[in-house]
Amino acid sequence: MSEDPSTAQEAFRRLLHRQRVWDLPSLPSFDPGAAPEEPLALFLRWFAEAAAAGQPEPHTMSLATVDEAGLPDVRTVMLHGADGAGWHFASHATSAKGRQLAARPRAALGFYWAAQARQVRVRGTVTAGTTEEGQADLHARSTGALAAALTGRQSEVLGSQAELAAESEAAWARAQEEPDAPVPTWTAYRLAPEEVEFFQGDTRRRHVRLRYRLRGDGGWDRELLWP
Repeated sequence: MSEDPSTAQEAFRRLLHRQRVWDLPSLPSFDPGAAPEEPLALFLRWFAEAAAAGQPEPHTMSLATVDEAGLPDVRTVMLHGADGAGWHFASHATSAKGRQLAARPRAALGFYWAAQARQVRVRGTVTAGTTEEGQADLHARSTGALAAALTGRQSEVLGSQAELAAESEAAWARAQEEPDAPVPTWTAYRLAPEEVEFFQGDTRRRHVRLRYRLRGDGGWDRELLWP
């Protein structure tokens, strides 16, 4: 006998309301007045502090794009680097995100580090790297990453789990035998930031939000935002 939908919803509501936010002994302080002049230095510091605090997978981030109908799309991907050129990630050019970025090369990134009640949001223009950059990115990663890339067909409709298993086995075998196997569709992307926001949570909800905005001369303006 199936469960009554209203009962399931009530159980979900009770479970949802029992969850706690930032159930930590203490939260780090953040003095925006002492923040660096540009956002990258602060991001690198916060990333290191998140990792030191035990944040699981601090290098994962949400990537938001827009499809051909103007509808937003979001997924979790891995950060492959952050430097003076921007924030780096990679994917197949033929995937949904790859096609969306080719048509509308603007995107947003979101990092959430619950271990320190911190978020970082980045918005800007995305540029695809060269074929050589894409292959170098891929071959610097693990055998599993190469096998997944060799499987390809990301975002396409899958006929069955058995089909995936068969192609995955073949891809793993090739990745182990040929660690430099080329994957022409694998593409390195760079998001050049135009806005970067740092959010520090506070147990009394006096959250600190500091936004950097890129100026035409290449410098950054800093401003506080209401939480």
